[in-house]
Amino acid sequence: MTDFSQVIDRRGTWCTQWDYVADRFGSADLLPFTISDMDFTTAPCVIDALSQRLQHGVFGYSRWKNDEFLAAVAGWYQRRFGSAIDPQSIVYGPSVIYMVAEMIRQWSAVGDGIVVHTPAYDAFFKTIEGNQRRVAPVPLTQNAGGWDCDMAALEAALADPRNKILLLCSPHNPTGKVWRRDELEAMAALCEKHGVKVISDEIHMDMTWGDSRHLPWCEVARTPWALFTSGSKSFNIPALTGAYGLIADAADREQYLQALKNRDGLSSPSVPALVAHIAAYRDGEAWLDALRGYLQANMRYIADALNAAFPELGWQPPEATYLAWIDLRTLNIDDRLLQKVLIEQQKVAIMPGYTYGEEGNGFVRLNAGCPRGKLEKGVQALINALHALR
Repeated sequence: MTDFSQVIDRRGTWCTQWDYVADRFGSADLLPFTISDMDFTTAPCVIDALSQRLQHGVFGYSRWKNDEFLAAVAGWYQRRFGSAIDPQSIVYGPSVIYMVAEMIRQWSAVGDGIVVHTPAYDAFFKTIEGNQRRVAPVPLTQNAGGWDCDMAALEAALADPRNKILLLCSPHNPTGKVWRRDELEAMAALCEKHGVKVISDEIHMDMTWGDSRHLPWCEVARTPWALFTSGSKSFNIPALTGAYGLIADAADREQYLQALKNRDGLSSPSVPALVAHIAAYRDGEAWLDALRGYLQANMRYIADALNAAFPELGWQPPEATYLAWIDLRTLNIDDRLLQKVLIEQQKVAIMPGYTYGEEGNGFVRLNAGCPRGKLEKGVQALINALHALR
């Protein structure tokens, strides 16, 4: 089993988080807690399967629509979520965001609105606006127990005939919210009432904590929908590329696949990605559960350390993801000045909350997907920076 406390040097491996931290933060000598990959090796079963496939030595064109891959995905949904999915509804793509972008193009026109809960994953803004659509924001509201959707505000957005799609993030990034069944069912009913289609990004589906349980959108859907996800976050394999999803309607599915194959020429998948997903979904559950335990303890550490230093924060770990969405507003700290101190004095890179929209002002997002020793340095650096600014 993987020793998650082991420090692995990622420098010099073309690593976005480590080798290219200067692209976003302006300095190369920073300890990074940024982009959402982890500093852990992937599951041994994945490494073994990749090694065996490498020994074959031939890496020609391939197909994702094979019985092994489809069965691995269907088996994972059955065991982890109790969802019986139709393997024929499965589709493939190079990334979740590519698949989201394609369905936005397919289901809307230039100038149409895409409803998004905010704060939101920054790639959502870029993808919507990059395809000449509009973001129709519905801010989440914070309460003592976490985050809620204002259903009246959501209905107002869905009722606007210019808004064609609800782009759902489930579990939600950056807040770490896990949507309850009653919330999902209410959203599904509102989408049905107003004729709005749904794209659900569920890439963090395996990373839920405590009693929180992920419910796939396919369990509640009422209108045309697409669900996109990947094993990349769960098993730390994003650089292998590859994502998959479910598109319920056969005509919608065929239109998507035609765009993938004929327009974009992406019909041959990455063989290592297929091998990795099959191995992970067949044999990786024990490893994933051990990782989940380690990450949950990391989140608890962040809460204990921050609240010991600043009791007024009362910060609690999120319901999902290894991304700590930390509300610093009670400290009245200037966001940009905090970034300056973190970068120039503390030599750490932590994502500023305003990256995720206006509702992120006053927050930071700290990636806890790393060995505890590294995390301790990052949290202490954040505490030091906050002390320096008070």
